[in-house]
Amino acid sequence: MRTNRLFQIIYILLKKGTVTAEELARYFEVSQRTIYRDIDILSVAGVPVYTKKGKGGGISLLQDFVLDKSLLSDAEQNDILSALYGFASVGSGDSAPVLHKLSTFFSKKAVPWLDVDFSDWGDSNLDLFDALKTAILKRRIVAFDYYNSCGEKSRRKVEPVQIRFKDRAWYMYGYCLCKEDYRIFKLTRIQNFTVTDTTFACQHQELGESTADNEKTEMISGCCIEMRFAPQAAYRLYDTFDISQIHPQEDGGFLVSITWPLDDWVWGFILSFGGMVEVLQPAALRTLIQEKAAEIVDKYK
Repeated sequence: MRTNRLFQIIYILLKKGTVTAEELARYFEVSQRTIYRDIDILSVAGVPVYTKKGKGGGISLLQDFVLDKSLLSDAEQNDILSALYGFASVGSGDSAPVLHKLSTFFSKKAVPWLDVDFSDWGDSNLDLFDALKTAILKRRIVAFDYYNSCGEKSRRKVEPVQIRFKDRAWYMYGYCLCKEDYRIFKLTRIQNFTVTDTTFACQHQELGESTADNEKTEMISGCCIEMRFAPQAAYRLYDTFDISQIHPQEDGGFLVSITWPLDDWVWGFILSFGGMVEVLQPAALRTLIQEKAAEIVDKYK
């Protein structure tokens, strides 16, 4: 983290000439004392940085200073190029020119370690991804209609914090102004998305697992479901469930135990396996599956 900040400080000074410690502290969201410690570290490392007090003063570099690539170790250079390549791979057009410049500067070629293809999203979802990125970087509140796992539609206003990829799906993590708490939203369930002109203060410091994760909370408060699957369902089971939840049987079939909420999504998911699955418990879900299957049969009489 500090190495990255030191590199950015040099870049800012090269670009702007003179910057106050207060401005840098506000930009990096650290104390001015931390900035002055960073300046001391740069000086010890041989970077000709100096401070000037009084009106018009601040932190500056000697006029003829040129960034020396030897300031960064070989491993640090590779880390920077790898990170920029990752941004370029997920469609960040802004990072491509920087990647090319730094590759030339370091006399290194970025290793193509990541390849991400968003083509199955379609053009509209690519637009959503770009709009979300803009909203996060510019700290703009977003508004949209959202369908939860129970099929309920609601209008939301959210301070977006992060785009996440988890378990084969993309999500937005942010502070929901309607619920007054942090929530995650599956991007495929978002409709009528707009980026508003209203900005929000940068107060979201923690980007770890949300304790208010609405989807996870529902899963924890669900009930235990046991199902028996036919052998030919194996490919979908390992795509969907954790290996610890799948128990192979002597006849080639599988038993799966999972804690899920008994909502519309669950019975719809189970029915998608057709005759390859049997719900063993709870009894209420067995009855529900029977009723839904009967409704389907009635439609085709």
